[in-house]
Amino acid sequence: MIPAGDRRAFDEFVSASSDRLVRTAYLLCGDRGHAEDLVQTALLRTARRWGRARHQPEAYARRVVVNLAKDRWRDLARRPRETAMEGTEVPIAVADGVADRDQLLRAARGLPEGQRAVLVLRYFDDLSVEETARALGCTTGSVKSQTARALSRLRAALTPEMENADADRR
Repeated sequence: MIPAGDRRAFDEFVSASSDRLVRTAYLLCGDRGHAEDLVQTALLRTARRWGRARHQPEAYARRVVVNLAKDRWRDLARRPRETAMEGTEVPIAVADGVADRDQLLRAARGLPEGQRAVLVLRYFDDLSVEETARALGCTTGSVKSQTARALSRLRAALTPEMENADADRR
């Protein structure tokens, strides 16, 4: 798969990038187990194409993670929706930071997949508009418009909740 001389470079890449890739995958799919599976598959595909990927391995692997997440979204859209059984809800923590984080994650999960992917790559992975467009295989204009729409939807989803939470604290 990987020539012996390149094996060390690949191992260093995996050590340096795995945590960031798992974080990105988690933010895209919302489940730690699925995120780890996506990254494992992405690393295998990166290893198979190491000759091409070795020049920018993290960008290559990130693109694979995004594509795998898109595939997962399409697969999930074809299946019947799953619902939680009654009485299995996890209570929201009362600590302000945890509650705010939970509200943000719930609001982000409510975004369409493309908007969520743009926000994750732009603001959590700190990619430029151009890098995000390359990772998603779209134009920079699409990245900008998806970002604006996503931020607007997040503001709309969070503003009433935040105002209600502030009123409850008083």
